[in-house]
Amino acid sequence: MSGRQIDRERLADVILAVVVGALGTTAAAFDDGTDALGRTLVALASAALAFHRAAPRAVLAVATVLGTAYVLHAHPGPLSALPVLAAVHTAARVGHRGVAAAGGAVFLAGYVAAGPGTQDVAERAGLLAGWFLCAVVTGLADRNWQAYLRQTEQRAMEAERTREEAALRRAGEERLRIARELHDSLTHSISIVKLQAGVAVHLARKRGEEVPPALLAIQEASGEAMRELRSALQVLRDDEPAGTPALLVERARAAGLAVGLTVTGEERPLPRAVDRAAYRIVQEALTNAARHAGPAKVRVRIDYGRGSGELAIDVDDDGAADPARPPAPGTGLTGMRERVSALGGTLSAAPRAEGGFAVRARLPLGETV
Repeated sequence: MSGRQIDRERLADVILAVVVGALGTTAAAFDDGTDALGRTLVALASAALAFHRAAPRAVLAVATVLGTAYVLHAHPGPLSALPVLAAVHTAARVGHRGVAAAGGAVFLAGYVAAGPGTQDVAERAGLLAGWFLCAVVTGLADRNWQAYLRQTEQRAMEAERTREEAALRRAGEERLRIARELHDSLTHSISIVKLQAGVAVHLARKRGEEVPPALLAIQEASGEAMRELRSALQVLRDDEPAGTPALLVERARAAGLAVGLTVTGEERPLPRAVDRAAYRIVQEALTNAARHAGPAKVRVRIDYGRGSGELAIDVDDDGAADPARPPAPGTGLTGMRERVSALGGTLSAAPRAEGGFAVRARLPLGETV
């Protein structure tokens, strides 16, 4: 339960106590036998209602004792039962129906004892008995309604979770299907191109001829295409991160990229989807920097955002990107944006005013991991 909801419930409890107290003291003001002591008893019985959520049985006991003392002392009208009626209802609402009925019976006994032998008292006691019965019944009905709402909410959450799991399963199956199609079609074709180019280069060198630059370019491009295709197929087959952003930074350094990592906030386990998205964002940003930034310095900053409820990822480089000529979004940036949008976050990927490229991602962490 969130703090805001707790505050709303406390405010509602205080309002209940104030409203019942105002009605009770107003009714007491019109009873001839009510003095300062009687009004104090009514006020205290009403004030106890502010704590009914934390201790319903204790509040019922206090309201019943004070209400009974009031009717024995001042012999008031039926409206004197308001604090006890409210306490009976709140006790029955949380399942204490036997205690609620007993509290109402005690008050009724005191009310009858305050004015024995008169027809008017008997009629008022019958009226109050009906009121107490309604308080118990409405309390139980409210309890059943709240239970029904909770069950409905749980069923809705379960259905949503089932839909999400089914969607993830279908997405995984689709990734595997695409991986198989790519492997069966492109891998074979590119392998043939690479093989033929390699044979041609070998024969040219064997005959002592100069290898055409175009042929060398085809051989190199086909090898690079094979490596890229294998990497893409691996991503399609397994979308889980194969490490951490820190490991990505270490790999980039080993490959010759000047990159630094700064982590702020309390480092802690992240929700699975957020952890996966953070890894892919850093991976794609470092890949783009290595391909397009040239001999640039890259800074990776990860902020766990204590108290802000979001994970901040910033990747900056001082490369050759120009704000006047923003690059066209490729597959990598598009996929990065889709990941962030699916989590309800924000992403900015664009050249910096001072030169270079900047990636800014904000991922909501949620309340649970």
